Amino acid sequence: MKKAFVTKEQIEEIVKTYPTPFHIYDEKGIRENVKALKEAFAWNRGYKEFFAVKATPNPYLIQILREYGCGCDCSSLTELMVSSAMGVTGEDIMFSSNDTPAHEFAYAEKLGAIINLDDITHIDFLEKTIGYIPKTISCRFNPGGYFSVANSIMDNPGDAKYGFTTEQMFEGFRILKNKGAENFGIHAFLASNTVSNEYYPELARQLFELAVKLKEETGANITFINLSGGIGIPYKPDDVPNDIRIIGEGVRKAYEKILVPAGMGEVAIYTELGRYMMGPFGHLITQAIHEKHTHKEYIGVDACAVNLMRPAIYGAYHHITVLGKENEPCAYKYDVTGSLCENNDKFAIDRMLPKVEIGDYLAIHDTGAHGFAMGYNYNGKLKSAELLLKEDGSVQMIRRAETPKDYFATFDCLDIYNKLDFEA
Repeated sequence: MKKAFVTKEQIEEIVKTYPTPFHIYDEKGIRENVKALKEAFAWNRGYKEFFAVKATPNPYLIQILREYGCGCDCSSLTELMVSSAMGVTGEDIMFSSNDTPAHEFAYAEKLGAIINLDDITHIDFLEKTIGYIPKTISCRFNPGGYFSVANSIMDNPGDAKYGFTTEQMFEGFRILKNKGAENFGIHAFLASNTVSNEYYPELARQLFELAVKLKEETGANITFINLSGGIGIPYKPDDVPNDIRIIGEGVRKAYEKILVPAGMGEVAIYTELGRYMMGPFGHLITQAIHEKHTHKEYIGVDACAVNLMRPAIYGAYHHITVLGKENEPCAYKYDVTGSLCENNDKFAIDRMLPKVEIGDYLAIHDTGAHGFAMGYNYNGKLKSAELLLKEDGSVQMIRRAETPKDYFATFDCLDIYNKLDFEA
């Protein structure tokens, strides 16, 4: 059974200051999770986690991870900007982007970030943009085909737009070395949201074997291997969560078997986890404001897909707790909906819940990553506040809710801006 990290009583107190809907994050859970990750990979002297900023681009939350030595994995100009503003520069930034504009490469190099190239054509593009090839450089690998573990297909990297082919990795390393690169990294993301302790060790095995061949055939000095993200979280109550210590041990065994005998026992292991780092430690809190009895039973809430779009675009499952009714039987079937003029604006379809009454507070689980971050403003809807439940039980606002002034700010070049009624 999934249990919310807030109670009805806590939410009733919080809403006196911060109205629903809002995202709330669990500081204690975040800290315990990052400590477990660090312990799982403590065997590797150079290990570093580069938090995937795109998952939860809130500097207050990122700063918590910084306290444990985490860097930032950035994929855009604004993610680089927020990292820089936090004092994250140099090789504490991994810049992994694709179809990258020249000015973003230039800014990443200005910050001293490690640049992770997505395509072999980007070698010349980068050189023309900044005038040289950095001494430390990384390349993203895509072997094509399907990625399988124990004959079970986990994903289809061959259908993904990212990365170098195997042949291009060898050619690219030779070109980069001839252009002055001295330290090389290998990066790959071959499966998403895996709830399996076998994904990382199998990915590591493939990348370690590739690294040995690249070193032997190109002479490249490979200093790090980036396993990227892909470690998932148990969205459904009956999902068995990953055990990060088992995962870390599996990677260690592959490291000892493949890299150490090849004289590569100093290679650092990097990760770029987003969902795993933050996902379980966020809830979207929303209130039931309408009920509808037609061809189905509907509960209308004051949040919508603007606040969490994964169910609308992916059909993704997010567990729902009706706060204060955790021990009541789930005997009622509902569609839980938002107010967008789109029929896919549903947080749950045919979901069995306790009887939901107007005024009940619902905690939608696992919104700590790719929740607020994927928000948008369709129908003129405004993004919610983000709150932090601190370890001492207090609550801090770490991002205010949007206002109509925010929504209309880019109209300030037009006369209509001065005619808007911001008191509405």
